[in-house]
Amino acid sequence: MSNQSYYVILNANAGTANATGISEDTLRDLFVANDLTATIDARTDCDLSTRLSDAMASEASIIVAAGGDGTITAVAEALVGTNKSLAILPLGTVNALAKDLHVPLDLPKAVANLVTGHEHRIDVGEVNGRIFLHKVVIGVIPGVAAGRERIRGRRDASAKIGLLRYFFRRLARAKRLAVVIETAEGARRIERVQALAVASNAYDEGLGQFFSRQCLDGGTLTLYSLKHLNVRDFLRLTAGMILGNWQNDEALSMESITGVTIDTRHALIKVMLDGEVETLNTPLEFAIRPQALSVIVPAEITASVEVA
Repeated sequence: MSNQSYYVILNANAGTANATGISEDTLRDLFVANDLTATIDARTDCDLSTRLSDAMASEASIIVAAGGDGTITAVAEALVGTNKSLAILPLGTVNALAKDLHVPLDLPKAVANLVTGHEHRIDVGEVNGRIFLHKVVIGVIPGVAAGRERIRGRRDASAKIGLLRYFFRRLARAKRLAVVIETAEGARRIERVQALAVASNAYDEGLGQFFSRQCLDGGTLTLYSLKHLNVRDFLRLTAGMILGNWQNDEALSMESITGVTIDTRHALIKVMLDGEVETLNTPLEFAIRPQALSVIVPAEITASVEVA
C-alpha cells in the first residue's frame, strides 16, 4: 500500500520502544527506506486525545499505532466507524492484536509489511460505550495487573521476583465476587466467581497457544468464568494452555453470546481492558460490533481469509 499516506502515533514509553530506544528518527528512516509517505507524531508534551484528533484531521488514510496494546486500542477507538484504517507497529510487551493479525514483531519487517499489506475488517467489542479489541476482565486479575504497573519499565530480576510474590499473595487472599449475569439471549443468573472475562470472539485451544485468536470476525463475544483461582488452579490452567487443553478445566466455564450485562453490588469496579486497568461504572453492558474496524494485515493473511 505504498501509494497511501500514513500518520504514525508513537508511544515511546511502550515496552519494546522504551527498552530499545526507538525514536521519531528511527521510524522516519524506516518509512523513507520503504518509500512510504508518513507524518511521525512522537510528541510527549500533549495528551493522546489531542494527538488522535490531529491524526483524524489529517489527510492520512491509514493511522499507525506504534506502541503497545493500550495505544492500539486507543487509536482503534478513534477509527471505528470512519473511513480510515488501523496499522500496527508492535512496540509493546504483549502485542496481542499484532500476533492475532500475524503482523511481524520485528520493527523493520512490520514497516516493510505496510508496502504489501491489505485492508481487512474485524469485530470490536464494546463495554459501556468503550471499545476493546481483546477482552475485558473483572475480579482478581485487574488487581494483579495493577501490581504490574509498579514495575513497568524495570527489567531487573528483583522486580520480576517481587511481582511473582505479589501475584501469589493476591491469589491466596482473593475473595470471590458475586455477579449478576444477563445475556442478550435472555438467560439471567447469579454467580460467585474469582474472575470473569468477556472476549471479542473466542480464544483458540492448541499446543502452546496462549490467548491467541484465529477468528476476529465471527460476530460474537465469549464469556469466560473462573469459579475459583488459587495457586493450584493457576498452575493447572497454565499447564493446560501449554498442552492445549485448558478449555476443559473444571474451574472454567465459557459460552458464546452476542451481548451481556454484568452487575455487582459495587457502583464502580476495576477492570482490565485490553491489558490496561480502568475503573468503570456498573452495570457493565457488553456488545459486539461486527467488522467495525478496518486493519492492515499481511498480504498472505488476506489471501488465506479469501480462500476460506
